[in-house]
Amino acid sequence: MKLTAKVLAALGWLAIACGAQAQTVEQFYTGKTINFIVPFSAGGYYDAGARLFARYMGQYIPGKPSIVVQNQPSAGGIGLANRFGVGDADGLTIATLQRGLPQLALTGDPTVRFDPLKITWIGSMSAYATDSYILAINASHPIKKIEESAVEGAKLRIGSNRSGSTNLTIAIVAQYALGLKYEIVRGYPGAADINLAQQRSEVDGQFADVSFFANNMRDIWEKGGLTPLLQTGRSTRLPSLADVPLARELTKTPEMRALLEFAEMPFEMALPVAAPANIPRDRAAALKKAFEEAARDPALLADAKKMNFVIDPISGDEVLAVIQRAARTPRSVIDLYKKLIEE
Repeated sequence: MKLTAKVLAALGWLAIACGAQAQTVEQFYTGKTINFIVPFSAGGYYDAGARLFARYMGQYIPGKPSIVVQNQPSAGGIGLANRFGVGDADGLTIATLQRGLPQLALTGDPTVRFDPLKITWIGSMSAYATDSYILAINASHPIKKIEESAVEGAKLRIGSNRSGSTNLTIAIVAQYALGLKYEIVRGYPGAADINLAQQRSEVDGQFADVSFFANNMRDIWEKGGLTPLLQTGRSTRLPSLADVPLARELTKTPEMRALLEFAEMPFEMALPVAAPANIPRDRAAALKKAFEEAARDPALLADAKKMNFVIDPISGDEVLAVIQRAARTPRSVIDLYKKLIEE
């Protein structure tokens, strides 16, 4: 029986496809380049972490591909995450995604078109094990305990960035959940502007990472010029701030505790790395394993120490577990969170 040209062509394409599918992970990645996308400008925290891991992660991937960092600044990386949520992918693109994007998706934000439960989570460079997101005010202010800011007429001004920023979101949620009376001064372009405003006493304090205060306001922090009032982003108190209460400890109802836990969810996956939803399983597994091995590399950890970059990683599966838990938050609580942030 003679085969037609069309049949022969189809068989040829089938053979090619089967050959591609039969490739091992090592065969696929040999000689290839992985693009590591950072949806922010160069020089920031996400960028520093991506460049650090890009130097080491490739050697732990079978085939030892090179990894090149590409900065693609966008509105928090929503467009990038949307692209990661659809279509087929080959495993040659990974990215740092803004830690609040899964939370944004769970609230039903209209700009989000990806399912955070389907994204391929490679891991997170930080799980906030050695950090805390605190409210710290100038030590010259008469308020010394967070309870004092719940009194009517308490004169406490908290600086924050624009809508969508973590310091504003946490300030709003903590204020509502704990009945705090501080005034939120919004609209500062960046952290440096809030720092300057705080030093000039235009505002009295701000929410930020302990590591941020220790690095960016080092002299003031080390000389006791700041009073930490409240910790968030953790389930236990940071040992170095054992006398500073957690927001969760001060809640009075299960609903308010759930609201805080949902708001704090991004800190548990503080610097996530992801790949598109539909990459082949064996390549996804290889990327996850390589991330975990790179995070333990003594040379990477030495470089991180020189950079004052804290590495306390979690696996891709652990990142997914954080999102799954957040997705189980009662809808009424998520709707309340969304309402507070939108208002």
